[in-house]
Amino acid sequence: MTRLAVLLIALSLAACSPRALEPRFIAEGAPERLADWGMVAVRDGRLVLAGGVQPYELNTPLFTDYAGKLRTVWMPAGQPASWLPDEAFDFPVGAVVTKTFFYRKAVDGTVSPADDMPLSQTGDGLDLTKIHLVETRILVRRKDGWVAFPYVWNDAQTAATLKRTGAPIPLTLTRPGRTDRFVYQVPNVNQCAGCHGTDHAAKALQPIGLKSRHLDREVTLAGARFNQLDRLVSIGYLRGVLAGGRKRAPDWRDETAPVDARARAWLDINCSHCHSVKGPADTSGLYLEADDPVGPSLGLCKPPIAAGQGTGGFSQGIAPGDPDRSILIFRTGSTDPGAMMPELGRSLAHAEGLALLRRWIAAMPPGCR
Repeated sequence: MTRLAVLLIALSLAACSPRALEPRFIAEGAPERLADWGMVAVRDGRLVLAGGVQPYELNTPLFTDYAGKLRTVWMPAGQPASWLPDEAFDFPVGAVVTKTFFYRKAVDGTVSPADDMPLSQTGDGLDLTKIHLVETRILVRRKDGWVAFPYVWNDAQTAATLKRTGAPIPLTLTRPGRTDRFVYQVPNVNQCAGCHGTDHAAKALQPIGLKSRHLDREVTLAGARFNQLDRLVSIGYLRGVLAGGRKRAPDWRDETAPVDARARAWLDINCSHCHSVKGPADTSGLYLEADDPVGPSLGLCKPPIAAGQGTGGFSQGIAPGDPDRSILIFRTGSTDPGAMMPELGRSLAHAEGLALLRRWIAAMPPGCR
């Protein structure tokens, strides 16, 4: 065989092989392919992460129709984020956050919940013989602020492409004792601000989960046990972390933790990006961050600002001791677009989270003063 023939064969094989997975910061434009970012890719039937792309999980995660989420952060070399005690960390230009939404595959072609899968089962990649990918969202810190892009995975589960206008994805979710046919809604680019626009005045996007209280957690990855904040410091992704005195949100599923703390953690991650003194729902007077004071601003005995179908006919945000008369329970349990809360990010109600909120309200001393 001639040298020319060998060279042609080598070039042909190289053209057919997957491009090396190398993370990239794309400073402008809207890349059409998720692969252009180089953060995650499908290789040999697995969704894998590029080198330097750090997976993480939250103490209490936001609910999205029982989808599992593989969360990652990547930083430009030598440019760590600055730790803040309560707010999202201050990230440098070039930081890229990804969140891949997926379900377990069920034997009958439906999907089943994956929101209980810990980082130890997802952080090293996802086996696509067992997992159905839905979408991957990119949140990138550019010169003028954070920008969000939703990418939807194809039916072959080989690539994801940009869907600026979002996408409705019909799914059938199988759980013990019930089956739900629903439409999983990939948000459009503008809807991303509905959750990530956490400062109503600034009108700028921010990460939600990348806060100290959500990340301060021991996790297992690749057989190693470590604290996530310590890991981010050790790899040069974070600076300025306090050694002690840090706030830590509980895991809402942790039965050893007080019900009150678990319920407040659930409301914090699911609702407080809007319901805070600076959030888009600031005029509601309902503030649901974990350390907001207990009282009317948390919903106790609080009448609604505006009447309508969102109240369910009830007169108090939280009727202490009586979850069945609480607007909070009605709205978090509703799937009516005109009444449900959160307004975006779900088509199903979170039955387990709702049960926790009911326990919390039922345990409150009844009556209003």
